[in-house]
Formats: sequence, C-alpha cells, structure tokens
Amino acid sequence: MTRKRLLAAIAATASAAGLLGAVVTAEAAAPSLSAAFTQSSVWDSGYGGKYTLTNSGDAHSTQWTIEFDLPAGTAVTTSWSSVLTRTGQHYKVTNAGFNGTVKPGGSASFGFNTSGLGLPTGCTINGSPCGGGAPTTTTAPTTTTTSKPPTTTTTVPSGDVVDVSTAAELQAALAAASPGQTIRLAAGTYRGSFVATKPGTAAAPITVTGPSTAILINDGPSGEAPSCPAPTAGWDSGYGFWLYGAPYWHLKGFTVQESKKGIVADNSHHTVIEGVRVHKIDEEAVHFRRSSADSVIRDSTISHTGLVQAGYGEGVYLGSANSNWACHGNSGGADRSDRIQVLDNHIGPYVAAEAIDVKEGTVDGVIRGNTFDGQGVSGQNSADSWVDVKGSGYVIEGNTGTFASPGTFANGYETHNPGTAPSFPNGCGNVWRDNKSDLGGVGQYAIKITSTSKCSERPNVVYASNTVSRAVNGLTNIPVTP
Repeated sequence: MTRKRLLAAIAATASAAGLLGAVVTAEAAAPSLSAAFTQSSVWDSGYGGKYTLTNSGDAHSTQWTIEFDLPAGTAVTTSWSSVLTRTGQHYKVTNAGFNGTVKPGGSASFGFNTSGLGLPTGCTINGSPCGGGAPTTTTAPTTTTTSKPPTTTTTVPSGDVVDVSTAAELQAALAAASPGQTIRLAAGTYRGSFVATKPGTAAAPITVTGPSTAILINDGPSGEAPSCPAPTAGWDSGYGFWLYGAPYWHLKGFTVQESKKGIVADNSHHTVIEGVRVHKIDEEAVHFRRSSADSVIRDSTISHTGLVQAGYGEGVYLGSANSNWACHGNSGGADRSDRIQVLDNHIGPYVAAEAIDVKEGTVDGVIRGNTFDGQGVSGQNSADSWVDVKGSGYVIEGNTGTFASPGTFANGYETHNPGTAPSFPNGCGNVWRDNKSDLGGVGQYAIKITSTSKCSERPNVVYASNTVSRAVNGLTNIPVTP
C-alpha cells in the first residue's frame, strides 16, 4: 500500500469511529541537524575543541551555520574545516566547501584551538539550539596539563615523529610542534589553513615531510583580513602553508596547490624548503618575506602560478617591494630577507610573473643550478624575464633558461634600481657566470643591466662564461668580463 493510500485509510477509519478532530497530514522530508561540542585536548593556556554535526532528519542538509559565544579571556586562535568570523566574543562558523552536505544519518565536523580555557555557550545551528553548546557528553580531561598543545590527549615528546593523515591532525600537530620534532604526512589531500608559529632551533629544527601525493589545499581566503598579514582569529589567509615567526623549519617532499599563495615564510629565518611541488596557485608560489633570511629552497618544482593575478604570479619571491615595507619592513624599516639560496629548482612553465623576483633591500643571495621555462610569462606588472634583480650582491650562476611562446618575454635576466628609504645599492654588485640562455628568437639580451651609472661604486659583472642562443641582440648590453 502506498503512503498516500495508507493515510487515506487511517483518516477514513478515524471518521467511522467518531474520532472528532483527528487530522493526519503528510510531512515533507527535511533535515534535522544537531551539534555537540567536545574537547580533544587541553593544555595550560587553551584547548582543542570540536563540534560534530549530526543529521537525524530524512533529507540532506546542504549548508550549515553554527554560532556560539566564548567568555572574555578566551579566543579562537585557529580553526579548520570551516569558515569562521568573529564579532567580539561571538563566533559564527559556516561550512567549508567540502562539508556542507550532511546526508540523513550522517555527520560533519569542524575544529578549533583556543587561547584561554573558557567553553562555548549559547550554541545554535541554523538558528535553532544545538542541543548543547557547552560540552554535555564530555568533560575537560583530568590529566596533567602540558605547556604546549598536544596533537592527541597525551603529550608528544620533543624529537618524536608525529604521523598525520587528516587536515585536523596536521593543524593540531603544527600547533603543538616543538624543536626536533618531525611531522610526517601520509598520502592524501589536506584541505584547510595550515599555519606554523612555533620556532625550531639551529640544533633541533622542526620538519614537515611527506610524499608528493600529500597535497595541501587552502580554499580561502575568508573572513576579515587585518591591515597587515598576521594569523588572526576569523581570518583565513588562503596561503597553502604559512610559517609566521617560525624559524628553523624544514619543509620536504609534499605538494601545495589550489591556494591563494603557495608557501609563505614571514619572519622565519633559516627556513629550508626541499623537494616540494607548488602549482596551480592564484598568486606567487613561494615567498620569503619579513626578513626570513638565511633560508634555502632547493630541488623543488614550481609551475602554473598567477592564475588569478598574473602580475603577482612569481615562482620564488625574495623580500618585499619597498611599497610594502610598512607591513613587512621589520628590520630597520626594510624587509631584510638576505642571503637566501635558490638552488637546483625547476621553475615553469606558466609561471605568470618572474621565475625569481629579487626585491630591493635584500643582499648576498645565491641563485644557482636552476632551470627556468619561460613559456607563459604574462608581461603584466613588468613581468617579462626569468629573473628580476633589484637586490645587491647576488651570485647568479649555472642556471639554464629557455623561452617558447606563448608569453611576453623581453630579456632573460634584468636589473632595476629603485630608490628606497632606508637606502640600499639596489640592483648593483651582482655577478652572472656559467648561465645558459635560449631566448627563443624573442628576447633581446640574456642579461640586461638597466643602469651602469647608478652602480658605479658596485658594478654588476657579466662573465664570458655565460652563453646565449637565439637572442635578438646578444648576451648583454654591458662589457663582458673575461
């Protein structure tokens, strides 16, 4: 018997029996969401929290919004698998792009870390009570608290290997990281905001390592951005992996893709990036910023950058433009991302801006053994070369560059000399040797020195060991040094 015929039979029976006022109607299928809060871990200055949503209805939910309050003195410091905004002590959390649909009998979750120990209250889901804002099924752990957030309910000793296989586990491991520790990624896709703020040491760096099939994706940005980029509650930068105030980190082997920026190091000196792949990025692939000096990127592969802003789609970006020193000039008013080495990388094709952009105020770096594929360079924002050098004292040697259409390509290497305050010998004192350049019949010079007069005290040097083929004009526009 169909549902419609059954309801008609019940109504007829009720009428025959004289049951006045009995009305039977068929209700439309609908989702019914509830949410429960638990604490995954607690430490002396905060905790890890998690909301689990459950659909007890008979239809799929397509989106969800949870709101709750935290008491004064407690704030969310980082969150994942969600989009979080904050107004005072009130938090509004909406689903990420991948977990908005909850099928009947299914569940979804998101997590966060806090500064402060106050618990959420006044929870609502899609405007209705959550069925418990503060935890009702769990209580705060009674174990001895630790000085750092653990990745599980027990303390992870310094130097141990921490294996992670989900975005939430990776975020918790980053928050709990300590010198000498290795965070090991399993193969798989990790979606979320991945921020590291704990410093390693020279003797005990912190390592994140994984295979190329461990893929980090950030679907951001979201929330209200601060005036200068800094980890902020309620704001997701959109960066694939972000080191902030976190020196002595080693990043090895994994892939970053489909993010606003790829890997960003802010005020994180002695960073080592090795064997990573960064591609399908809205803007630049790798950025050493805010005086992230004495760092290295080597044996890595970068392609398909600037997908949203071509003129900002650099492969490797060293320092900051002086127009951004108000935010990033943390060393005497300048961004001193000095002595960075870019070694044995493959950069291109379809890197929409320069393969390497060396910014003013930086000094004494090394660019060696790289392969530059200029196909797809956009020409936007003056991006028309493999390497643009506005820093000073760089050694550029043993690189191989090629160009083939499509693209806008002027020269293989260029110098520029912007004026800055404080003042630096920008674009001067750099050395080229043993570089091989194929300009594809389009590029003018392999090495174009913009000004000799501005560098009279520290001239740029182009050695005869550099070679060029298919150039419109030749090797360089200045005298060659034997």
